[in-house]
Amino acid sequence: MSETDKTNNGASYEQAGVSIEAGDRAVELFAPLAKKASRPEVRGGLGGFAGLFALGEYEKPLLAASSDGVGTKLAVAQMMDKHDTIGRDLVAMCVDDLVVCGAEPLFMQDYIAIGKVIPEKVADIVRGIADGCQEAGCALLGGETAEHPGVMEEQEYDVSATAVGVVEEAKVLGPDRVRPGDVVIAMASSGLHSNGYSLARHVLLEQAGLPLDEELDELGRTLGEELLEPTRIYAKDCLDLASECEVHTFAHITGGGLAANLARVIPEGIVAELNRSSWSPAPIFRTIAHYGHVSQEEMEKTFNMGVGMVAVVAEDDAERALAMLTARHLDAWVLGEVRPGEGGAVLRGEYQKH
Repeated sequence: MSETDKTNNGASYEQAGVSIEAGDRAVELFAPLAKKASRPEVRGGLGGFAGLFALGEYEKPLLAASSDGVGTKLAVAQMMDKHDTIGRDLVAMCVDDLVVCGAEPLFMQDYIAIGKVIPEKVADIVRGIADGCQEAGCALLGGETAEHPGVMEEQEYDVSATAVGVVEEAKVLGPDRVRPGDVVIAMASSGLHSNGYSLARHVLLEQAGLPLDEELDELGRTLGEELLEPTRIYAKDCLDLASECEVHTFAHITGGGLAANLARVIPEGIVAELNRSSWSPAPIFRTIAHYGHVSQEEMEKTFNMGVGMVAVVAEDDAERALAMLTARHLDAWVLGEVRPGEGGAVLRGEYQKH
């Protein structure tokens, strides 16, 4: 057998399940999308081995970094074959963690692992990421798309990302700034965001057998539309608030719920007391509790219950902070206050009747 015959008849990367051509086509489709999500500090273009970003002038800059994914919300996107919003969730989960300490998101890099590269599908995912980066004011500096045949089914994929930000050392927000008398302000979530989907899917899809394409009266839209509602991106709202008001810390309400996440930024010796009667959780939370007979305790430690971000501000600036957030079309309200105590955060009272 000639060398040519060996080459023609031998195994290939594509036979093993990886298509270089499909990967190249995906890059062609999403490259223009990624270019939209840029900043003046970006140096070079896509396609290099590393992204370059020029750090501006700071007195004592601290870099902040956050890595995350979107959990099993991906399962809903795959079931509905809708992939153009999941990227916004990915951005939100990373950049909204960064701003908790006061850091401005600078750039983000994504990682997409997929069973089989369908260029249009990958482009949809990246479209959502680029849209989210634009909304957050950060650059999509690069990333990686990896085809994983034999490890993932063809239709399966997972996404993760790392976002990097910067904050002046003297302006770092956190527990050391929190004082008794501070006011806790809630910013409404857009729904489940990207947490608790394993429980939500178990209750709504497996136990109750609800179809994703059927409209539920209590939701005012289909269950699929509700479950794929993108995570709200608070980054610019939080940074502008911190620049105009005396904000002592933020808390991004993700897995673990409201009290547990707020407790992470409350120092020993004081407690954040939160008033349930200050809001009524959105219908999706009641729907999950109803169909799954889920206890209030379990709901509150799994879901955000309608609060996506919390700001702890000086008492004298509370009204101004609320006015600023309202002017930015955010539903915000006084959630509670900080008092001397044993530490952490506690929820008291009963939710508003709906």
